[in-house]
Amino acid sequence: MKNIVILISGRGSNMEALIAARDKGELPVNIAAVISNKADAKGLETAAKAGIATRVLEHKAFASREAFDTALLALIDEFAPDLVVLAGFMRILTPDFVRHYEGRMFNIHPSLLPAFPGLHTHQRALAEGVRIHGCTVHFVTAELDHGPVVIQAAVPVLADDDEDRLAARVLQEEHRIYPQAVRWFAEDRLHLVDGRVQVSGAAADFTRLISPT
Repeated sequence: MKNIVILISGRGSNMEALIAARDKGELPVNIAAVISNKADAKGLETAAKAGIATRVLEHKAFASREAFDTALLALIDEFAPDLVVLAGFMRILTPDFVRHYEGRMFNIHPSLLPAFPGLHTHQRALAEGVRIHGCTVHFVTAELDHGPVVIQAAVPVLADDDEDRLAARVLQEEHRIYPQAVRWFAEDRLHLVDGRVQVSGAAADFTRLISPT
C-alpha cells in the first residue's frame, strides 16, 4: 500500500474527500500525514480526528521561500511518501522542491487547464463568457498550474450562475475526481509518456466519471 502525504493551508475539503474515500475502502492508500503551513488550518483538526498524523510548518518563520521549501521537503520525507498531494496548499513551490517530487506530486486546480491558471478562476470564467468550466488534477511541474493532466471534470456554466454557485458545482467535481486520480496512482495505472499521462484500463472509469449517476 502506498503512502501519501497531503499538504493543506485551510479547511482541506479535498483532503476530506480523500479521507472519506479511504474510509469507504475506495482508496487503497495510507495517509501518512497531513501538513499545513498555517497552524490555524481547520483541516488539521479533521485529519487528527481521522487518526492521521499532523504537522505544522509556518512559512512565516523562514527568511526565504527556498529555506521554507527545504525544511518542508525534509519534513515530508520523514513520512516516506510515494505521492505528495496538494489540497488547497496556497504556496508557490520552488523548482528544486518540485524536481525532488517529479512524477509523484499531484495538484488539483479549479479550471479546465490550460484555461485560467492562477487565482479567481470562476470569476474569470464568468467574465469570459465560457460555456464549460471545471477542474483538473495534474502532476506538478515548476510552471505554475501546469503539468501533465491526469483527469478533468467539466460542468456547464448556467445563465444565472454567479461565482459562488459555479464554484460549488466545480468543488463537487473536485471531490469526485481527486480520489480517482490518487487511486489510479496507488494502483500503478498512471504512465507518463512524452509528457502526457496514460491511464491503463481506464475506459470504464472515464465513462463512469463523465456520466455520474
